[in-house]
Amino acid sequence: MTFPDPRSPHHWVIGDVHGCAEALQWLLAQLPPGDRLVFCGDVINRGSRIEAAMELVWDLVHRGRAVWLKGNHERDLVSRLDLGLASTSRPELNGNDTYRQLGAARCRLWRDRLDQLPLAYWGRGWVATHAGFDPRTWQPDLNVRLAFWQAYDNRFGEVIVGHTPGPGLRRLGSIVLLDTGACYGGDLTAYCPETRQTRRVSGLPAAARSLPAVVHGSALSCVL
Repeated sequence: MTFPDPRSPHHWVIGDVHGCAEALQWLLAQLPPGDRLVFCGDVINRGSRIEAAMELVWDLVHRGRAVWLKGNHERDLVSRLDLGLASTSRPELNGNDTYRQLGAARCRLWRDRLDQLPLAYWGRGWVATHAGFDPRTWQPDLNVRLAFWQAYDNRFGEVIVGHTPGPGLRRLGSIVLLDTGACYGGDLTAYCPETRQTRRVSGLPAAARSLPAVVHGSALSCVL
């Protein structure tokens, strides 16, 4: 668990990047340079520039400006790497976008960093985590959805999560759903819990931004 830096007046929690490095660069250009950044996990997989996104986020972490929270995609890559089997006998890794783009050697260079990512970041009256909390233990859970949404009793204040894509920032009581489907042609969104402001950019590559993009909520919400 990590806690707020008293020197940073505001935080911006950023939804699932999923390899959309270009969109992330556009989004960062909109955010005040002195504010703290919290990435909600799932920086890896799916997009076309996964390693560039990882390096950009890790550089922000290394410089002390950002926190990268663990998502289910980071956890799963570490778990599969730790099986220690040859990649030719591991279809679950051969089908992994990060593994395909980086290869075995570079994935292993990232393994310890990804394994040590924190599960939650606690602010004043709010907390960010990837998916939510297990209502049986109230510990962070990287896969939970409906059970948390239905059981949450406001014990932690506002909870900001990614994990479940949809067409725009959504609220379920004091739960903020921040994954706006950048890797599916939606937006990459940042949310400031202190001011409740949002910033967002299109997840589409620059060459495709002039094309109409239709994002249906039901379609995005079922792509997990």
